[in-house]
Amino acid sequence: MSFYDSTVPAYLQILGSLSGLLSKAEAHCEAKKIAPEVLLGARLYPDMLPLSKQIQLACDFAAKGCARLSHSEVPSTPDTETTFAELRQRLARTIDYLKTFQPAKFEGADSRDVTFPSGPNTTLTLKGQDFVNRVSFPNFYFHAAIAHGILRHNGVEIGKRDFLGVA
Repeated sequence: MSFYDSTVPAYLQILGSLSGLLSKAEAHCEAKKIAPEVLLGARLYPDMLPLSKQIQLACDFAAKGCARLSHSEVPSTPDTETTFAELRQRLARTIDYLKTFQPAKFEGADSRDVTFPSGPNTTLTLKGQDFVNRVSFPNFYFHAAIAHGILRHNGVEIGKRDFLGVA
């Protein structure tokens, strides 16, 4: 299996499922007469980030991860989304961006140096495989799973199959 095949499709699957989760969340808000901003601002715990930020970060870890692995320009994405529709557009733009990557850009990426921010004033360099295994995938899946957890905790009728995008 190529390094491309072990990364890009995984990101695409979960980004697509997050879009579906947001659609179900919006329908839940409409059915239960809940103001959308209440659910978009919901958190699992007070010191955790809200649903909207979890979606934005999942997008960032996928897009910036692929850019860093392929030594492409890292996209800048301001976090301006405040509605379900805007978050689904962000997911769609991220999906479209990932679809621009060709497998050839990932050849050798597993052993290529990847430098990324590791704090406000520091960077870290890892080999591509380590970057994916220790940074990009764990953070991507963390934020996607927290988004799912926030929705589930707030009564949106979703399950594991929704998270996997196979419901």
